Amino acid sequence: MGDGPADAGRQAAGGGPAAGAGTERARLPRLPVRQLAAASVGNAAEWYDWYAYSFLAIYFADRVFPKGAGDSLVPLLSAFAVFAVGFFMRPVGGLLMGAVADRRGRRAALTLTILLMGGGSLLVGVTPTYAASGLLAPVVLVVARLVQGLSVGGEFAASTTFLVESAGERRRGLFSSFQYVSTTVGQLVASGIAALLAGNLTEGQMASWGWRVPFLLGAVIALVGFWIRRGAVETRSAPEPGTPRPGLFEALRRHPRASLLICGITAGGTIAYYTWTTYLPTYATVNAGVGKGTALTAGTISLAFFAVLQPLGGVLSDRVGRKPPLIAFAVGFAVLAVPLLHLLDGGFWSLLLVQCAGMVLLTGYTAVAAAVNAEVFPARVRAAGIGFPYSLTVALFGGTAPYVGTWFADAGHAGWFPWYVAVLCLVSALVYARLPETAHGTLER
Repeated sequence: MGDGPADAGRQAAGGGPAAGAGTERARLPRLPVRQLAAASVGNAAEWYDWYAYSFLAIYFADRVFPKGAGDSLVPLLSAFAVFAVGFFMRPVGGLLMGAVADRRGRRAALTLTILLMGGGSLLVGVTPTYAASGLLAPVVLVVARLVQGLSVGGEFAASTTFLVESAGERRRGLFSSFQYVSTTVGQLVASGIAALLAGNLTEGQMASWGWRVPFLLGAVIALVGFWIRRGAVETRSAPEPGTPRPGLFEALRRHPRASLLICGITAGGTIAYYTWTTYLPTYATVNAGVGKGTALTAGTISLAFFAVLQPLGGVLSDRVGRKPPLIAFAVGFAVLAVPLLHLLDGGFWSLLLVQCAGMVLLTGYTAVAAAVNAEVFPARVRAAGIGFPYSLTVALFGGTAPYVGTWFADAGHAGWFPWYVAVLCLVSALVYARLPETAHGTLER
């Protein structure tokens, strides 16, 4: 296809990169650990901050948002609505930070995104309460989430491109898997800290000040990630002298089919991902009566299991191709999402079983998503080309998952949410079935 995967096999036009960039790039195969650390540590810090919000929303919602008359779910709905608002900044971040990565280099974009995320986390940590400041409290929280959304949208575009371009031709799937290894480590740390605080503090202490601790810690972690990323080796080849920089909307204008393909690849993956890794503890608490601490503990264990699975899925995709695991994921969720969520009975073991079963299926998408996305676009517009359609799709379906699920429960139709997940996965299954195989081609760098 002229604007998609076939372009990935085309070598860059002209005589090649400038000498300095070529020297740096020649070092890449000998520095895999350094490159993985630069992407992974910063990415983990980014996603730690992002997911701490979701895990702790159930504690701070009442402090930041006023209650509706007779409806205890109003503050939680408001908190998840702000979670979704942050997601709608992600397409902007994917476009702007992707453009920075394509024009100024992957490393420049990665250092900028980590600083934005740290600043947003600090702002959440110092958000005043509604009782103390009135409407200023939700306004501060919204601003913080907008900054974080901008950062996360750019993070995926830049780190995906950086990771896959750092890999050898037969290891792109393996390197790709570290996108979700590091994301899951960030979630795991956020979930673990939340569970530790919930287990050692009273409900009153958690609601009063305990929920702030993870966000303030996140600002410190972001600074560490910034320091590590400054030492990364650039993977973007320097353009020929006189070559015009890519336009902001060049990827969309010149590669519309590839952009739509990214949307189809992502739709089912993002709803399944955010349901199983982020929203499920809250879903189990609201709909199955699972205790808050119990739900966070089960979520932490299942996330550790998920992180271990990712490299295995990446290596498998390097051998058998990207399509088989993608199809297995989508068909599996289309068939099993409803019965799995109906297995929740209020107990710890049922929640853990449902989460781990979903994690196995989900690995078919998460372990290869970064590689598939990077293989769709040519190097010149790869970061921006991935960033905007991916982040837009995540905003529409992933970011709204907690809100939609809570809204269904509030409306008395909690059983509709599993069907919503299944239908979106079925749509992506149809896309995967027609997806060209890109695992064994040469990636333009």
